[in-house]
Amino acid sequence: MLRKALATLRNLWRSLTSMSTALVLLFLLALAAVPGALLPQRSLNSQKVAQYIADRPTIGPVLDTLGFFDVFSSFWFTAIYALLFISLVGCILPRAADHWRAMRQPVVRVPRNLARLPRHAVGTAGAPAEEVAGRAEHLFRRWRTSIRREGGVIEISAERGHSRELGNLVFHVALVCVLATVAIGRVLGYEGSVIVIADDGPGFCSASPAVYDSFRAGLDVDGTDLAQFCVRVKDFQADYLPTGQAEMFTSNIEYQAGEDLVTGTWRPYRLRVNEPLRIEGDRVYLIGHGFAPTFTVTFPNGEERTETLQFAPEEATTFLSSGAMRFDPPGGLYEDNAERRKNQIAIEGLFAPTAAFPDGTLLTSSFPAMLDPAVAIDIYRGDTGLDTGKPQSIFALDQSMIEQDRLVREARVNLYPGESEILDDGTEVRFDGAEEWVSLQVSHDPAQKWVLVSAVTMTLGLLMSLTITRRRVWVRIGEGPAGPGDDERRTVVEMGGLARTDQAGWGNEFDELVEELGLRRSDSGDDGRNA
Repeated sequence: MLRKALATLRNLWRSLTSMSTALVLLFLLALAAVPGALLPQRSLNSQKVAQYIADRPTIGPVLDTLGFFDVFSSFWFTAIYALLFISLVGCILPRAADHWRAMRQPVVRVPRNLARLPRHAVGTAGAPAEEVAGRAEHLFRRWRTSIRREGGVIEISAERGHSRELGNLVFHVALVCVLATVAIGRVLGYEGSVIVIADDGPGFCSASPAVYDSFRAGLDVDGTDLAQFCVRVKDFQADYLPTGQAEMFTSNIEYQAGEDLVTGTWRPYRLRVNEPLRIEGDRVYLIGHGFAPTFTVTFPNGEERTETLQFAPEEATTFLSSGAMRFDPPGGLYEDNAERRKNQIAIEGLFAPTAAFPDGTLLTSSFPAMLDPAVAIDIYRGDTGLDTGKPQSIFALDQSMIEQDRLVREARVNLYPGESEILDDGTEVRFDGAEEWVSLQVSHDPAQKWVLVSAVTMTLGLLMSLTITRRRVWVRIGEGPAGPGDDERRTVVEMGGLARTDQAGWGNEFDELVEELGLRRSDSGDDGRNA
């Protein structure tokens, strides 16, 4: 029973560590990564994931259960990743040992019948055998060679191209290093995203995961040792083609790190797409932008509440955006908290950077730049849930409160900057305009440079394995008649060649070796075979 179990395990191990299995796993890994590119990922944008699930109530929860919104940390992706790692290591170790033994073995002796080889030449040389042998030694000085002298015959064995297998091993070792360094980066790294209003405001300081809107920590990151720096956004510019297609996003920012945090020094930087700010071992990327409308609510006693809050883009082409805001009345305006909660103000609606009304009333956007901003909003009065402590979306109101009449719609209006709507109790809601916001992503990956080194090494190894040809040449030098019926003794040279992997270009090289050796061929030499 034990013997059968060991045999089964041995067969499984051999199957797992075969090159065919490694190729299948590599294909499966590429296939498993496809959902990560097609579906929104929770680590990058949890709001899009939530919206995707809400829009597809049937298939969305199923995909979420299977981990399709966290592909690169899912159990099935990790399983393929680990199996590929084990398979490659199991392939590399025995091949490396075989290559080491092959490099230490002597060159194969000259075959008895060289005429059977794919490349063959025979002829005479106008010099003594020893001189021809010395010429051959010089010709093959960069090859692995061995020379044997027996009975007046000199045999030279030469081989070249062991670097082909070395390049193959380098490629596979580098591939394992890529997998390992990516995994190390996931364990030791972290990634957070935060939305910052581009108005030269306070910005954010990377001191805790709490400052980020979304944060993904590696298994070895507890959030207490994040890089210490601060960033504030001064402005944002987007370049668009006349069709509305974006050409480039640029944001002027300022940052502090190290001693600057003590001295209060801010350093400028021009942040662009794919041109991150590298600071304290972290990288700060510009990954998105949008608009943040500003509303001012003036309550019946004259007190004002002003808020600027980001809206989520609904259309990537025109940047028509949606969002919601909640305003709490000032203290003392109403007799008790219950009355105050009944008079909270909520706004929900759309923002268009360049307003258009195709049917006269329905707001849409005709261009992504903020050329003629306007909003279409519903104004609600009632309990917005600000006092409950329950987390709420900043992009939409709780529909259950509306259905329960805890929030009652008081008005539906379209407003341009400076325009307002006055409710029946004298409360005024004014649209003041909009600011632009930028989405910044902070990434920390201590293994990133080693991923690059491994990838470059993998490419070099692949080039070596594709361009180098493994070949062998054998030369037999002796004295004898040049041919049948010839009694004169001359130096007779016979050469044979074999390319063990690929014969592309090998025929020309063999002919050049024959020519450099000064051999006067007596065979046809047309196809490299014996005439």
